[in-house]
Amino acid sequence: MSKIVSVSGRGIPLRGNDIDTDRIMPARYLKVVSFEGLEKHVFEDDRRTNRGQHPFGDMRYQDASILVVNSNFGCGSSREHAPQGLARFGIKAIVGESFSEIFLGNCSVLGVPCFTADHATIEKLQTLIEQSPETAIDANVETGRITAGPLTFSASMPTAVRDAFVQGKWDPTTMLLDTFDEVRSVGQRLPYVSGF
Repeated sequence: MSKIVSVSGRGIPLRGNDIDTDRIMPARYLKVVSFEGLEKHVFEDDRRTNRGQHPFGDMRYQDASILVVNSNFGCGSSREHAPQGLARFGIKAIVGESFSEIFLGNCSVLGVPCFTADHATIEKLQTLIEQSPETAIDANVETGRITAGPLTFSASMPTAVRDAFVQGKWDPTTMLLDTFDEVRSVGQRLPYVSGF
């Protein structure tokens, strides 16, 4: 598991508060056995309703990897399919006003840092990207410093999450599997596992 110290790429501005996981990944795709192919369905209904107008269907943002959102992004149900779809779509980091706690946790264990900044700063960043889609963005996980063209600002994330990225300890499944002999040893000592 690698350390994630910074993320660079172009941005994709997605305006609107309270964008929930059902909009990010429509419920009909929750029946899948694996997460493969979910990237094709990210914002599928919104894109269909707003043909060519939705940022995820706008060719100006093709191959963008840093999503810029407003407040309470990822609210609603706790489905992991939403961050899985975004990550598979190519989103490497999200910068926003605020995130649903469960969505933030799901993104973190997928290696997608979520930065927060105030409304005015996010508004400036979204406007900059809309006016200049080619703008390169650099988001430093360790310092919280985000640079996008002429715009530089400080963003934050929970300390424990930041430390996990910087130390390369953001994926609990990989960490568990790396020390599975230890897990097995502890399990053998537990009466409710070893059969009393």
